[in-house]
Order: sequence, then C-alpha cells, then structure tokens
Amino acid sequence: MEEDIDTRKINNSFLRDHSYATEADIISTVEFNHTGELLATGDKGGRVVIFQREQESKNQVHRRGEYNVYSTFQSHEPEFDYLKSLEIEEKINKIRWLPQQNAAYFLLSANDKTVKLWKVSERDKRPEGYNLKDEEGRLRDPATITTLRVPVLRPVDLMVEAIPRRVFANAHTYHINSISVNSDYETYMSADDLRINLWNFEITNQSFNIVDIKPANMEELTEVITAAEFHPHHCNTFVYSSSKGTIRLCDMRASALCDRHTKFFEEPEDPSNRSFFSEIISSISDVKFSHSGRYIMTRDYLTVKVWDLNMENRPIETYQVHDYLRSKLCSLYENDCIFDKFECVWNGSDSVIMTGSYNNFFRMFDRNTKRDVTLEASRENSKPRAILKPRKVCVGGKRRKDEITVDSLDFSKKILHTAWHPSENIIAVAATNNLYIFQDKVN
Repeated sequence: MEEDIDTRKINNSFLRDHSYATEADIISTVEFNHTGELLATGDKGGRVVIFQREQESKNQVHRRGEYNVYSTFQSHEPEFDYLKSLEIEEKINKIRWLPQQNAAYFLLSANDKTVKLWKVSERDKRPEGYNLKDEEGRLRDPATITTLRVPVLRPVDLMVEAIPRRVFANAHTYHINSISVNSDYETYMSADDLRINLWNFEITNQSFNIVDIKPANMEELTEVITAAEFHPHHCNTFVYSSSKGTIRLCDMRASALCDRHTKFFEEPEDPSNRSFFSEIISSISDVKFSHSGRYIMTRDYLTVKVWDLNMENRPIETYQVHDYLRSKLCSLYENDCIFDKFECVWNGSDSVIMTGSYNNFFRMFDRNTKRDVTLEASRENSKPRAILKPRKVCVGGKRRKDEITVDSLDFSKKILHTAWHPSENIIAVAATNNLYIFQDKVN
C-alpha cells in the first residue's frame, strides 16, 4: 500500500453461487482475529463461517495467504417473542474475537437480542477403553465388570468443534447494533438503539447499564445510538455515535451511569449545504478507534471523518466517499438506500482507511499521501491473482472509456462490511453473498 496504492492483487475469493443464493446467504459481518490467521463471517441465516490462513509451504512460497474454510456453525436460530408478538431474526449483526489465550479460539456473536460466546477448538484424539461404559457409550452393569482398564487416547481425523460457552440474553429491549471487547479482556459491552450494557464474561444473568438515552416520554425521542466501541488501551474509556452525527466519549471512572459524556465531538453544519436530507445523511453508521487510540474514525452516508481525541469541534480529516451521489439523494431516499449502514476500517498502521460504496465499489484513502482509489469487488474481475484496476465514476461532461456514469451504478450491489488484517495488507470485502479476499501484490 505504501509503495503504490493502485496495485493490489486478488489473492482469492470465497464465492457462493449466485444462482441459488438466498437472503440467508447475505454476509452481515466480517472480522479478522487478533493475529489475522482466522477470518470470521456472519450471515443473515445465523451462520458463522471461519476461514483459516494456510501456512506457507517450502515448495510453494506464494501459497501463504490463502484462506480456506476452517469451521462452519449455526450461531443463532430464529425466535419469537410471545410477549411482544415479535419475530427475532437469526441474522448475525456483529462478531468480535477475543485474544487467544490457549489452543482454543473464542469469539462473540450477536443477533438483535442475544450475544453468545463460542469456543472453537480442534480435536484429533478420542479416549477409548472406559470401565463403566461399553464401546457404544451405554452404561455397563457393575456386576459384569471384572477387570480394570486404563483408558487410552486414540488418534482420529481432525475435527473442529464450536461450542457455545455462554449465552448473554434478555438485556436488550431494542436491536443490538454493536459489541466491543474491553482491553481488560474481562468485560465487553453491547449497544442497542437506546442503551449500552456492560457485561462480565463470567456472568450471564446480569449486566450493568452504562448508557441510557431513553426519554421518559418516547415521543420526545430525537436520536438513537448507532455504534459503540471501547478504547483499545484504556479500559475505562469508550465512545458511541448517534443518528444526529455526534460522538460522545465517556469515562466509566466518572460515574456508574455514563449519561454525562467527557467529550462531545460534533462538526458545525454548513448552512449552504442544508437540505431536506441533511439529518439523514449526517447519521453516523460506524465508529472505530485507531489502533494507537489517538484518533476516532466515523462513517456517515457520504463521508469518512477522522477526529483527534484532543479536538472536539471539528474533524482533522474528511474524505468524500461518493460525493457524486449528492444529486441522487431523492431517489436514494425513495429506494431506502439512504439508510444503508456502511462500516469503515483502519489498516494495521492507521495510515490507510477503507470503506464501502455502491456498485460493489470500495474506497481507500491514504492519510499520508492524500491519494485515494476506488476498487471493485465483482465476479467479472475476480480471477485469482488478477490485478485490480482502479475504477472511476464520471460525474458530468464527456465519459472516458474506462469510466462509469452515476446513472449506471447498481445500488443493489453494496459493500457495507469490510475488514483489514491487523498487521498485513490483506483485506476482506463482503459483497452481498460473496466474500472477497485481496492482498498486496506479491513479487
């Protein structure tokens, strides 16, 4: 990325066949673990698919980096809330990995109401020769046992098991939009439209409510929480964003209920840009701390902004993601696209940021050189090891040969979810029901 932002190489892509893709196959979240060896995706059908990176072999040096399916399991099932006569979707809203402590992996997955802690582990041995059970596992009659055997471990084919270790339920009245693991690795938070709860990993039947913006009279409701995240190093600090385009930084040392923020980030509105859609497009859909913890990145409908924690009145950087859509807001409002929630991610060194757009385009902005590039994740140009060509959108005037006009953009193809490897230039891009994995050009 540092040498040349335009030359990225497709490493491989995990494609499900479009012809029988269903609504349940649509990918709803993508997340690398802390080492980047594993990549998890969640979909609308409540499934989690984990990909593992292949180790480099001596005879095929360039093979390192291919991700293959490691484990697939059903995380959430559809439910029905009889008290409210509401169906609860199985769709996975968020996945967050815990740092690896031993041979097993742990991850949190959340749908609208419930968070689950999963343990993913490998098993290649099986105990045999029980004294009290026969080979089928049935209990034997103690009167027939005449000898004592020493159980032995027999090797079996490698199995990857996913077991739910904890289920954190019944704490959210509204839909969960964020989960974030704290840097103390003992607690995590889950946020819905009006409240943020703090959980201990060991305690499933109670949580602390640390933010509550629900008004006494719901008719006075003016904003909702859209995203929340813990600071990467300070376990007492977290931020949450709102549908009004504001970000609040809270300190849990100040009070048990963080209804008073420590810092409040908001950019004053430019009166010349005011329109009917101003409030909708200023709603923040994602907020992310930089790895250093010094900056916050926010994504609204048209821009990505970078804020310095020490400056609350305006962002230090603003990047236009798809400014050419400003003239199309009316039709985007009619087809509901204006409410799409795009995510944004930092690269490992906080020097490049990435976010999605329409027509299966995704954008990258280099913070140092101020260069940006638009790339496309599509089946047509996803031959393995093909170089991705930068795409350009023609706004007005004469269209060049390799440009695409605003009117021919496909708004049903949108990239909402992306992830960046924590230390290398490998990215994962979810385009509807396909997962693309791109990596820097390998010499």
